[in-house]
Amino acid sequence: MRRSLLVLRVLGRHQEEGISVTDVIAQTQLERSTAHRLLTCLVEERFAERDPLTRRYRLGIDAMQMGLASLRRAPLVASYQPLMQRLARTSGDTVYLLVRQGDYTICLHREDGPYPVKVFSTRVGDARVLGVGVGGMAILAGLADEDVQRIHAQHQAAFDAAGLGDAAFRRTIARTRRSGCAEMLDTVTPGVGGVGMAIANAEGAPFAAISIASIQPRMQAPRRAELAALLARELSAGSGGC
Repeated sequence: MRRSLLVLRVLGRHQEEGISVTDVIAQTQLERSTAHRLLTCLVEERFAERDPLTRRYRLGIDAMQMGLASLRRAPLVASYQPLMQRLARTSGDTVYLLVRQGDYTICLHREDGPYPVKVFSTRVGDARVLGVGVGGMAILAGLADEDVQRIHAQHQAAFDAAGLGDAAFRRTIARTRRSGCAEMLDTVTPGVGGVGMAIANAEGAPFAAISIASIQPRMQAPRRAELAALLARELSAGSGGC
């Protein structure tokens, strides 16, 4: 058990770039056969994942979701909840806070606006491939080209299923980079549209996002532009705590 936790800690320290079996062995001082056995078990149980192209390991989706219990009470939620409440009240629609975890986003919090028709396409705790959804797309577009290409190649099936084939994916990335705000309509979830904007850390790297979603009739182009401007104003003003 302790050796498995040791391996998980090493994977967590190398979540962005991944880590090879050789480096796992070097950093844990485990026997090669033991390291292989533990990694295989963690992959089978979805606590780790292995990139089929680079053969490097990262934390898996189940490990990320287990951390959600602490993330729900993290300073990020407390800091951005007032901003999200203002956005929900002003827009009338559903507002989401998502955080990047490796190649995925996890929904940390949602605020429902007063509009009577709610959007339940994403629940707190849901994980999606980075870029599948407006919040994740806003984060993905802010990454370096090589990271965007790697994530797209590794998770192409998920993008295709979401209506983001190669051409649509490239157009969406380019449009999001130009405007600074991701927009989608009737793509990931039929009948739903939204806008999303990334939150950057002190180094300027996107690590989270806030998005606003509603039914398709409320998310036509003029209103998406209005909501994008609203998001930009609120995020520029700051969360009041971050």
